[in-house]
Amino acid sequence: MGEERLEDLPGAVDVVVIGAGHNGLVCAGYLAAAGLEVLVLEAGEIPGGNTVTEELTLPGFAHDSCSSAHVLIQSNPLIRDDELGLLAGHGLEYLMTDPAVVLPQPGGDALVMHRDLGGTADEIARWSTADAESFRGLIGEWSDGLAAVHGRWSSNLPLGDGDAVRRYQALRARSAWEVVSERFADPVIRSFMLWLALATIQDPFRPGTGILPSSIAAGRINFGWTTPVGGSGALPEALIRQIGSHGGGVRCSAPVSSIDVEGGRAAAVRTADGRRVAARHAVVSSAHLARVAGMLSGIEVPSDLAEARDTWRPGLSVFAVHAALRHNLGFHTSKGPMRSTAGGLGGTAGIARQLAAFHRGEPDATDPWLLMVDQTVADPSRVPGGGATFKILTIAPYERADGRSWEDGKQEYADALLEVVRSRADGLEPENILALRAESPVDVAAHNAHNIGGSCHGGEFLTPAGEVVPGWPSYRSSIPGLFLTGATTHPGGSVSGRPGRNAARTVLTDLGIDPARVMGPV
Repeated sequence: MGEERLEDLPGAVDVVVIGAGHNGLVCAGYLAAAGLEVLVLEAGEIPGGNTVTEELTLPGFAHDSCSSAHVLIQSNPLIRDDELGLLAGHGLEYLMTDPAVVLPQPGGDALVMHRDLGGTADEIARWSTADAESFRGLIGEWSDGLAAVHGRWSSNLPLGDGDAVRRYQALRARSAWEVVSERFADPVIRSFMLWLALATIQDPFRPGTGILPSSIAAGRINFGWTTPVGGSGALPEALIRQIGSHGGGVRCSAPVSSIDVEGGRAAAVRTADGRRVAARHAVVSSAHLARVAGMLSGIEVPSDLAEARDTWRPGLSVFAVHAALRHNLGFHTSKGPMRSTAGGLGGTAGIARQLAAFHRGEPDATDPWLLMVDQTVADPSRVPGGGATFKILTIAPYERADGRSWEDGKQEYADALLEVVRSRADGLEPENILALRAESPVDVAAHNAHNIGGSCHGGEFLTPAGEVVPGWPSYRSSIPGLFLTGATTHPGGSVSGRPGRNAARTVLTDLGIDPARVMGPV
């Protein structure tokens, strides 16, 4: 099936997967490994969704268009246990960096987070020995039961009971800021922990984010800034090879416009140009849950999919700057410039001010949360002819309260962000910049149909009880044969592969196939 032309789509397969983002591909990979005939239909010209690598600035400069860190997926048994053989047999390779991240401070010093608890605690102790001990305690508590519970939560499995479960649930219910301000006193360390808590693009002042300081810090301690060799697109490429090895296929430029419901079950999909592919056993949709209800044909929209559509909201939208450089940056430290794949900026007060401005519809660049990714420090193969790829990511409103269009204002905001970075790093002098591309939240939304409202992490849902959750909790829809996956399902966005693996388990279970044939219990 891997060599068929687009116009030769099969009339029927066992399972049709809508969308070739990494979660759709992960789900398809497990189903194919279990012996099902799988076809993935992708609307875009290239697969990967937000896990893609493209020449965004100049030919030969391979940029990660959206995702860059593949940290969360390292604890997923997909990668941890190499369940699909992506590492051993399909060419996927990861680099785990040390430093994990460098956070340059005003005055020329920097806090360096290492892929090592002792080294990171020693760094923290340069500002506060009490906070260093608190950090050790935070990571120790995570290792002592919380991580195991988090693994079950991420896998959408019953948590059970016991002391670790109670501690985990109590921590989740709080805000990240509450946890950080309670456990850490020094302003630099508070800023460091708050910066980490924003890594999954969730508002750290919102209840429900209390687990993030622990989970994100532990991930960076264990895995550094995990970087796929060749770019973020190496993950979908390996998955496509794995799917093909089991006889499955992935078709791009094949947007699915409708899901046909016949006899009360999801029976087929239709592409925008009218071609129909029947699904003998299941349709798995990784389409955005704000849109799935509108794709149904032959049935009234059921209450669950209507609720998903109506309760979804974008959450925090993002602004990105991509640059092709002559050489990598050097972050300011007391010992001189330091190169690092990842860097972070933003003081506690500055991040709080930026988020408050965001909710008013105002971009703020005075002391913002900034993620800086210098991909070629770890992986120079991304620019074979020499040079560097660099990215800035931050938070900005999709709609501006001042009425200005982002097309008119994005370069001004990008220039302000570049000035912030220049104050803490060498290498962004005009003569070192070969090309620059600013992407406002509007541009981010245009880059991928899944990025509604400029949200590239799946957004969030507002529950009837007033709680906010990052992912829809069920992979089963109320329509027999229609399953859900992708960044808008539990546990939400980022490169975790959890929505894909969890959905695959659900499909296999409902089809009477033991998931243990292709995956472990957690």
